[in-house]
Amino acid sequence: MEEKTKQKDSREHLLYLAWMASVLSMFGSLYFSEIREFVPCTLCWYQRILMYPFVIILGIAVIRKDYKITFYTMILSGFGACISIYHYSKQKLASIFESSASCGPVPCTGEYINWLGFITIPFMALVGFIMIFTCSLIIWKKTKEMNE
Repeated sequence: MEEKTKQKDSREHLLYLAWMASVLSMFGSLYFSEIREFVPCTLCWYQRILMYPFVIILGIAVIRKDYKITFYTMILSGFGACISIYHYSKQKLASIFESSASCGPVPCTGEYINWLGFITIPFMALVGFIMIFTCSLIIWKKTKEMNE
């Protein structure tokens, strides 16, 4: 009985951590676009489209302690991570993507920030998606184990 209580507590903390990652990602992107006035490129918009709903979905899941939602958040965060990896690769491996078409009025290869030589906006989005995916995967596995 005590083991199940510990697992429930850890799942609740992980769900909260995933929600916090989505909130920080959302406010981070809004800071860069609204305060620093960086115009997002097309791939940035796709990442936002996938990240912003997590604030609501995971927020409701935290309140309701709904661990079943993690199956869906794993899938969406996986897609978001793939877009972030592609975008980051497009920035850092620009020579490979030189022949690719422009992705909109703002080039996806542009780097508004480049902290420590590797931290860019798509990299930060990738970290957010990976955090959500990892938390969701652990919660999903623990929930599955508890139901067996």
